[in-house]
Order: sequence, then C-alpha cells, then structure tokens
Amino acid sequence: MLYYFLFPHASEIAFFNLFRYLTFRTGGAILTALILSFCLGQPIIDWLKSKQGNGQPIREDGPETHLITKKGTPTMGGCLILLALTLSTLLWADLSNTYIWIVLIVTLGFGALGARDDYLKLTRRSSKGLSAQRKFLGQVLISGLATYFIMDLSSGNLAGAVAVPIFKDYLIHMGLFYYVFAICVMVGASNAVNLTDGLDGLAIVPVMIAMSCFALISYLVGNAVFANYLQLHYVPQVGELAVFGGGLIGAGLGFLWFNAPPAKVFMGDTGSLAAGGALGVISVITKHELVLTIIGGLFVIEAISVILQVGYYKLTKRRIFLMAPIHHHFEKKGWAEPTIVVRFWIIASILALVGLSTLKLR
Repeated sequence: MLYYFLFPHASEIAFFNLFRYLTFRTGGAILTALILSFCLGQPIIDWLKSKQGNGQPIREDGPETHLITKKGTPTMGGCLILLALTLSTLLWADLSNTYIWIVLIVTLGFGALGARDDYLKLTRRSSKGLSAQRKFLGQVLISGLATYFIMDLSSGNLAGAVAVPIFKDYLIHMGLFYYVFAICVMVGASNAVNLTDGLDGLAIVPVMIAMSCFALISYLVGNAVFANYLQLHYVPQVGELAVFGGGLIGAGLGFLWFNAPPAKVFMGDTGSLAAGGALGVISVITKHELVLTIIGGLFVIEAISVILQVGYYKLTKRRIFLMAPIHHHFEKKGWAEPTIVVRFWIIASILALVGLSTLKLR
C-alpha cells in the first residue's frame, strides 16, 4: 500500500525512492509485524483467556507432564501471527502483484481451517476437532485453486514443471499431474508444521528459519541478474514475496516473545496450518518444491515419524517410538522440554544451510 501511494512521488521527494527497493520494504515488513505483535499480543492473549476458560484441551494420551504444565494455556495464538503478517504485508508489498494475493489467500485460508479446528476442540473440550476428511478436503480445495492461478501465471517451460536441485537446466515436466504434486506440497507442508507444533517455541523458530530462506530464494529467483548468475530458473515478479516472508518472520518473532517457555499462548492449528501452507505455496511459486524438503527437513522428520509409527503399529501392533511425533519420544525418554526445543532448532538451522547451499551447487 505504501509502495502504491508513495513511490510514484519519488521524483518530488527523494526519500520515497527507497520504496522501490525490496530489501527496504522487506525490512519494513519485519519491523511492522514485530511491533504489531508486541502491541497486540497481550490484549489478544487476555481476550483468548476470557473466552476459552480452561484453555486448550490437553491430550490425555500425551506426555503426563503436559497435563500439569500446559493446563489452562489459551490456544489460537496463530490469529496474532496472521493479523500482524497480513497488516504488514498489505502495508509494505506491491498489491498489484498477483503472487502476493495468492500467498495471502492460501495462508489465511489454511488459517481459517485451523481456526475452525481449534474452535471445535475448545467447544467440545476434546483434543479432536475438525474431522481429518473435512480438513484435508478444505486444504486440497484451497491448494488446487492456488495451483490453477500459479500455472496460469507461469511462463514458458516452467508451467507444470519441477526444478531439480543441483542440476541447473533440468526440469521434470508433469503436465496436469503437476496439480497433484503442487497440492501435495502445500497440504504436506501445512500438516508437517502442524505435527511439529507440540512444545513451547518448537514450531515457530523453524518456521522463521525456513521462511528466511524462502524470502531470500524469492528475492534471488525474481531478480534476472541474480537468477542468471546462480543459474536458477527466473520467475518474473516473484521477488515481491520477500516482503511477505519478512512479515511472517517479524510476526513469528513477536509471537515467540509470548510463546517462549513457559508459553503464555499456543499458536494452535490456526497458526501452524497457515505457516506450513505459506511455506508450501511459496516453494511452488519459486520452483523450489524439492528444496523445501531439505530446508524444512525438521518438519519432514516429524511427519515421517508419525507415518512410520502409525503404519508399523497397524501391521504389528507394536511401536517404533515411545510416542509420535518424535519430539514426544524424546520427552518420554526423559529429555527436558527446553533441551528438545533448542536441539531441534539447531537441526532446523543445519538443514536450512544445506538447503541454501543447493542454490550455488549448480
């Protein structure tokens, strides 16, 4: 919005020329989202407490300590993230850029599904909310619609194609099957982040780490000079997504202030489904879907641990892990919650660096 109103007057007021630079507007989005989170965080938490009473229902089959340490903590803190993210993006991004609207709609759409799930859990006083079938159907519909518009905007041989890391010119052309692939990326990323969100601060920091990488990737892929130098597939106008990424980073930092152990609020499915969906759709737009599995490797590990646990139990009636997702396994083994969280942050950072290294290994 500021870009739209102020940049046209750059010839009259030199300062307004700064709004042409993505780096400046990305920094502005980070600071705006952070300040909004700090200012709105406590009032929103107080309001959630007044409406939720006993807070988020705790799984009875989960770690025993959660029944004591997590009891009474309000959920749906993801609405703080989404509010700060949306306002900062609308303020600093070029709103004529279609990619901004695609990413915003996917993020808010997944957030709405998560909010419905959280609401049902609260009203039923149960850890079971929206049915898996309805949640999955909603995610598929939102992802499918987004994929349609992304395909429509894609130019040349990038439409319906998947870029392979390290191999600079190699593309896997999928045709209409790309719809299935892209939907799986978005839905998978959303649910993987949701599974990771089980301890104070565990999910939001890896989300910020991954989004920092994709904000950079968006900037590089959307710049013809940098894309050519790094031998990346150039996607016109996609650099504007760096501003959105900055908004999520700032909102995440602000949320972490209240979510740091012991958490005053949980993001709930409202935040986790939305954050995962945002990562998924940006990876599809920038043609770095496969790199997401590396940068977001922690989320992949968490999701695989659940898949293995469920599948192995159905076959043998025995468990691989003491409890899934895998962060609960380490809780059962006696690891302290802060130890698990910090070590998982370290793993997320290492995987992000490995993922970023693929940009140069071409």
